Amino acid sequence: MAEKKKFVFIITHSYDNPDKVAGALQLATSMKAFDATLDFFLMDRGALLAKKGFAETLIWQTKDEFSPIADLMNTLIEDFDSKFYICASCVKHYGLDKTEIIPNSEVKPGSYLGEMLMEREGLTF
Repeated sequence: MAEKKKFVFIITHSYDNPDKVAGALQLATSMKAFDATLDFFLMDRGALLAKKGFAETLIWQTKDEFSPIADLMNTLIEDFDSKFYICASCVKHYGLDKTEIIPNSEVKPGSYLGEMLMEREGLTF
């Protein structure tokens, strides 16, 4: 049996480029359906996605071409048990230390991302 492919999605955008975020999450959802091992590392503006309720504010589509970002995140968290790691350096900068964060998320230092990249392919969005 072939070994499962492993990926880490590095999300660096949120309100500044929601179409990129939606594309990444849509790709991740598709890959999970093929039983890939994947997690997320949220950094820079992407760290804001860890704030509970933030993804629901990213209403950007003019047509129903993609699933809403909040729906994609819920699918990844609730149906696929994906983990969302939040860059420790971004937590205070974006005020995430003063708010509730999404389920299946955990604050980790950048070195943790480096550790994951030693064992997985990284996809940056």
